Amino acid sequence: MVKGMPADSTRGRAVLMLAASAVLWSMGGLLIKSVDWNPFAIAGTRSAIAALVVAALLRRPRFAWSLPQIGGAVAYSATVILFVLANKMTTAANAIVLQYACPVYVALLGVPLLKEKISLGAGIMMCIALAGIVLFFFDRLTPGGFRGNILALVSGVTMAFMVIFLRMQKHGPPTESILLGNILTVLICAPHMSAPMPSPPDMVSLVLLGVFQLGISYMLYSRAIQHVPALDAILIPVIEPVLNPVWVFLAMGERPGPWAIAGGLVILLSITIFSVMEARDIRLTGDARRFRADARRSDVTDARK
Repeated sequence: MVKGMPADSTRGRAVLMLAASAVLWSMGGLLIKSVDWNPFAIAGTRSAIAALVVAALLRRPRFAWSLPQIGGAVAYSATVILFVLANKMTTAANAIVLQYACPVYVALLGVPLLKEKISLGAGIMMCIALAGIVLFFFDRLTPGGFRGNILALVSGVTMAFMVIFLRMQKHGPPTESILLGNILTVLICAPHMSAPMPSPPDMVSLVLLGVFQLGISYMLYSRAIQHVPALDAILIPVIEPVLNPVWVFLAMGERPGPWAIAGGLVILLSITIFSVMEARDIRLTGDARRFRADARRSDVTDARK
């Protein structure tokens, strides 16, 4: 076993948890579309249930009220609300794949906010992904579909801010930002949640959304991500944007347009390649740092001799 890597059994369980979280996330499009209710009410109810699940699993949340923690909560709230709105206006495929372009925005925002650099190869993949986004707007869209695409696009940007703020929380797990984000979502959507309650089948979908698709899935992901290599953490979540439109097609017969399919394939492939390149650069940087540290220790040892 490579030093620093988890045991096979631990990694195997983590991979299963990561895959389970991606499958649970992929049910979002179908469950959201199946609920006949105001989208703000759906978002608020889903987050209310998810907040209870996350709070119960955290037991003793610790709130620092720092800028990254609050910023992560605000960005999370914006992301989950926009995603529900987009799913109600455009196809599930468009909503999830346009949001999946998030790593491009993370890389772009990471330059001024985290002082990170973008390699030439990664920059090329980012440009290809952005070209794939443009293809989504070549289909004949209704006004609602066009607005849905825009909202899905913006949800990818807000998700990028969420990732940035979560990464800033280096002194502890960022789970509290998710809890605060769900609470904030409930407060924002509360005025719309007073509308007539949905039917019992719709309530079942809302419970599934809150407990499994948003609550347990995130806790599985946050625990699994600590025990898998970067490549697994990148490739396994691709299950979500692949399965999401499949469930909706099988249950509702919803088909994305031809240009959206082409754009989706471009985005999925380019983002996956881009993320793999980023993971490789991080690994190589870590190897270089360990090599320099070993060299310094060797120099000290030689000097003592």
